[in-house]
Amino acid sequence: MSKHIWASVSLVFAALTAHAQSSVTLSGRIDNGIEYMSGIPNGTGSVSRFRAESGNWGGSYLSLTGAEDIGGGTKTIFHLEGALVTTTGQGVPNTPFNRWASVGLQNDKYGIFLIGRQLFIANNIVSFDPFLLGSWGSTSLTRGRSWIKASNAISYQSPRFSGVDLYGQYALSNASNWNGNGSTAQGRQTGLQITYTSAYLQTRGIYDEIRDPANGRLDNVFTYSREYFAGVNVFLGNVKVQGAFQTLHADVSENALSTVQQEWGAIQWYPIPSTKLMAAVFHVNGNGGAGNATIYTLGTAYYLSKRTMLHAQLAKVINSATGTFGLEANLPGNADNPLPGHAQTGLYAGIEQTF
Repeated sequence: MSKHIWASVSLVFAALTAHAQSSVTLSGRIDNGIEYMSGIPNGTGSVSRFRAESGNWGGSYLSLTGAEDIGGGTKTIFHLEGALVTTTGQGVPNTPFNRWASVGLQNDKYGIFLIGRQLFIANNIVSFDPFLLGSWGSTSLTRGRSWIKASNAISYQSPRFSGVDLYGQYALSNASNWNGNGSTAQGRQTGLQITYTSAYLQTRGIYDEIRDPANGRLDNVFTYSREYFAGVNVFLGNVKVQGAFQTLHADVSENALSTVQQEWGAIQWYPIPSTKLMAAVFHVNGNGGAGNATIYTLGTAYYLSKRTMLHAQLAKVINSATGTFGLEANLPGNADNPLPGHAQTGLYAGIEQTF
């Protein structure tokens, strides 16, 4: 990001803090580490590499939130948030608040209404992924679809009634055709979610659509498609058991690939309060000759404090004869994807701090 843009962001932070000190919170997350990965194509063979990596465990970001009590149990709220590449100190070019830039109303009785740039509803799978939609997990096998953002979005989060809450999101294409017609950068994005939560169980169902801005269609299973998701968390003291089913559908897609189906199971265990151990298996099937793949992964986190942890992850993806799924959430054809039918192994260790 240019110095000019970051200077503008700094002025925004300073102005908001000066005028609304009691209601503005600056927070964020920094995650850095070292990664080893094998199975990277090099002509007809494969090579391995070491590199510094930002955000493998959890994406780094800077967030600014605020609230003003306007009476009657209602608050006005805002949320500004931008992703960071902390190995270089850069933000995402030309979009300082690429994750969130929203404003709205919050009421404990009636819920939360927001309008503006937001994380797309598919990101709410995060609660059922043991690696929190980081690298080398569920998002790898759907090639990054769960990381989508939504511009021009309107959303509503209901209060919880008898353990049940609803969340809905609608993002306009801003084109003369509701779904998109090539005149804007985003097609229509919509989604609906229902969640049940108790002391021992959490379940969630999500349906969403992402339309191609060029023509308003569902024409690429990894980018412009509809999604069905169901997940469950079972809380057993210091153990959490997780399971999920996810399927993506496109009406028309390249290479006849129109359906991708993923299932996973995982367990998280705190042997002592400062240490978390994780194990998970993710499996995906694609039609149209895309093949299938399975990721086996182990992870651990050691908390130096409430906000700082050391973490490590070991993972291996095994492809069928025609599969090219990698540990990273790359689209088909990416140079880091393994060769068809080949495996890929990765090891990552790093440190993360939230503030």
